[in-house]
Amino acid sequence: MIDLTVIILTFNEERHIERAIRSLGGLATDIFVVDSFSTDSTAATAERLGAKVLRNRFVNQAKQFQWALDNAPVRTGWIMRLDADETLEPELVGEIRATLSNLPPDVVGVNLRRRHIFMGRWIQHGGRYPLILLRIFRRGFGSVEDRWMDEHLTVRDGKTVTFTQDFSDINLGDLASFTGKHNDYATREAIDVLDRKYGLGLSRARSLPETAPRQAVARRFVKERIYSKAPLWLGPAGYFFYRYILRLGFLDGREGLVYHVLQGFWYRFLVGARILEFEKRLASISGAQDKVAALEGLTGRALSDREHEPRAADEAIERVRFAFGRLRTSP
Repeated sequence: MIDLTVIILTFNEERHIERAIRSLGGLATDIFVVDSFSTDSTAATAERLGAKVLRNRFVNQAKQFQWALDNAPVRTGWIMRLDADETLEPELVGEIRATLSNLPPDVVGVNLRRRHIFMGRWIQHGGRYPLILLRIFRRGFGSVEDRWMDEHLTVRDGKTVTFTQDFSDINLGDLASFTGKHNDYATREAIDVLDRKYGLGLSRARSLPETAPRQAVARRFVKERIYSKAPLWLGPAGYFFYRYILRLGFLDGREGLVYHVLQGFWYRFLVGARILEFEKRLASISGAQDKVAALEGLTGRALSDREHEPRAADEAIERVRFAFGRLRTSP
């Protein structure tokens, strides 16, 4: 084990959580699973494999991960974020083990290369590989953007480096699960867009810092400054053409065709349609608070500040439960 804590957010991830934890190969000193009150065996499986399970009600990924940073009793110098349906490739485990502890003090973050596996096929084209994401950072130097969708980890007061090996996103769900998740993502992304447009104050996200991966900065700029201004039909069609033709997505075979159509065209069109749907209802409403209330009704999400913050009583109960669990399992 090295001086590293891994944080995994979960909700009903029994098909993924064991694979994710085992892929760490005994790398981490501590593993915290922050669970949104799963109704399956996620928490029990994580505890059986040595992870420490914390529970917190879910608002969105950004707030859940920030809650973990604020409340998990992290004792290591480095922290890593891993999604439940992701795994570390053995080569990356070796690279982290050999390199992380030897990084100079001015390096406060580590970018990792993500590969996406869809319907059993590694999607290598269409601009989808590698996706460079900040996933490891020094304790006290990292935070997560306060956004409803497309949140990034960020670091301050130092430099970042990029490791050469990969981790993999391999969701075992079927196409119904894939489209269901992206339907939810579309709602969350629409909330972000309308928040920025009307100044609703639903998030405190700023521009990505200079330490962010250039790829992430470029994607954010294109999405918010160029793509968002295109007509509803043009944006998704142009993006699919860019991915499938110009970035050679057609080389990913039949599985790639399904992926690029669904994720590169259908999802982008769905986001635009969801924005149009919500905006038609908000156009006749004046006042930011009234717009937020209407958007809550349309999305079924608790968006106001009083709903965003975890309840103090819930936090206190969870701390007591975790402390009792540690005492009970201590030798």
